[in-house]
Amino acid sequence: MSGAKVLVTGGSGFIGSALVKALVKSGARVRVLDDNSRGRPRRLQAVEQDIEFIGGDIRDPAAVDAATKGMEEVHHLAFVNGTEFFYSQPDLVLDVGVRGMINVIDACRKQNVGNLILASSSEVYQTPPTVPTDESAPLSVPDVLNPRYSYGGGKLISELMAINFGRKYFERVLIFRPHNVYGPDMGWEHVVPQFALRLQKLAAAQKDGTLRFDIQGTGEETRSFCYVDDLVAGVMVMRDKGEHLNIYHVGTTEELSIADVARRIAAQAGRTIEIVPGKLQAGGTPRRCPDISKLAALGYRPGVSLDQGLKPTLDWYWKNADLAPKNSAPKT
Repeated sequence: MSGAKVLVTGGSGFIGSALVKALVKSGARVRVLDDNSRGRPRRLQAVEQDIEFIGGDIRDPAAVDAATKGMEEVHHLAFVNGTEFFYSQPDLVLDVGVRGMINVIDACRKQNVGNLILASSSEVYQTPPTVPTDESAPLSVPDVLNPRYSYGGGKLISELMAINFGRKYFERVLIFRPHNVYGPDMGWEHVVPQFALRLQKLAAAQKDGTLRFDIQGTGEETRSFCYVDDLVAGVMVMRDKGEHLNIYHVGTTEELSIADVARRIAAQAGRTIEIVPGKLQAGGTPRRCPDISKLAALGYRPGVSLDQGLKPTLDWYWKNADLAPKNSAPKT
């Protein structure tokens, strides 16, 4: 697929920009659609001369249609992520998610684009029945009154639309479900950057000794963290070898407790911490770790451990703490 004309929606986002760079490297001719409301142009500086950038809102059907014209493949990543926003702006999360998906499908049909790759999320499972979890696990929105599920529900709707319109109107539809992707410049509303900034503030106030470190939940909740380079490698493997109307987990099988993650972040700064448990926001899941054997069968091999990936990530956040939004205090 070298030389293919590819549109990436949400291409100045954290994952989107990393994917854009990989597509450019593969020889694709890349166009990006993003309104930069959450994306950052700095993430595309390395390839800005190699891509076409169109400023536009994924909720604007005319903008999406214009961006799709002449393309052969669309990677749809435009969405509002970050747990903080699921609770504070669930209407926006759904508006961008559902309206955006409708616009992408309509534009692809109008412009005769036969290839669609959709970024979904591990949030579609809510609390999976088994861990590690494979792609056949049932999807769930257990409580429509909980705003957290605006995100998982929006992704679930997007998957349903991609699969069912894909049966009739597309040559090839692929869906990937990332699991807790992290890396430098990933935004500010996620566990790793929020822990990093909180630790930096505590360490500045207390020059030595053990730091008391507040977290939500007991700390025994688990996640499997995937460095952004591994995520992109998995998507490119799926793009190359994935089968039409199939769904693939992208992540690692290194299941770690949140308390352990906090201690590893502290260790990178040469500090020790005492975990102080707190109330867990409603809707969180106690365990999450993917079964990645389906993508592994196509050749995917994650290569970056959490300790390896934390160093460049934490270095970026500690160096760029002044870029954090002033009204976005760590809440995780």
